[in-house]
Amino acid sequence: MRIGVVIPAYNERALLPRLVERLDAVSPPLLADGSRAERRLIVVDDGSTDGTAEIVRGLGARADVIAIVHDRNRGKGAALATGFKAALEGGCDAVLVQDADLEYDPADHDAVLRPLLDPSPETRADAVIGSRFIGPSHRVLYYWHYRANRLLTTLSNVLTNLNLSDIECCFKAFSREVLERLEIREKRFGVEPETVARLAKMRLPRESGGVRALRIFEVAVTYAGRTYAEGKKIGWRDGISAVRCIVRYNIWG
Repeated sequence: MRIGVVIPAYNERALLPRLVERLDAVSPPLLADGSRAERRLIVVDDGSTDGTAEIVRGLGARADVIAIVHDRNRGKGAALATGFKAALEGGCDAVLVQDADLEYDPADHDAVLRPLLDPSPETRADAVIGSRFIGPSHRVLYYWHYRANRLLTTLSNVLTNLNLSDIECCFKAFSREVLERLEIREKRFGVEPETVARLAKMRLPRESGGVRALRIFEVAVTYAGRTYAEGKKIGWRDGISAVRCIVRYNIWG
């Protein structure tokens, strides 16, 4: 089995090499037969201006890395769409999203991927969404960010009929079957609520005929959020955009 780790990066010259070091220190997950999954890193530079693109091109010399550089900044959603396409073309059986800023710990990959690797087709997850609020630890930061996230998650849950606790968590993983059907339109951070809405609506074929809803799992992850001084990029306008995305993709698709 080949696991693709899609890493969108924008102006992360200092942290991207550290992320790759930490990824290299974490073994790919064990499979049911006792072997290790093959891991492929798909690193997408989204038009960085700080030298990140040169680091990404250098990583492309590795056999386990697919390096892609956007000619201009298009937004996180666009970077993910590029990475997902490359993962499918590269033969990945499952894909996990890992931001380049180290807010999310690569040590959690095994926990996030485990439901996707369940050997039983009847209980295997189709998609996994991380949660920063049900886990053992997270960095204490902005109260109003937390309240806004709770509001967005509640609004999303009302429209999707899912009971998620953190729709804005960037740690997400998908089976190949899901990724082949996942359309991404949002170019910026609206990709998170858009993705949840699309997963809620998506149907997969049953072996016995007909279709079924996705088996979506939520997994606790650790979180070391950054301050704006440390490089955090999301702002209040993205919160307003998230409301638009929740309504648009749940009601109109």
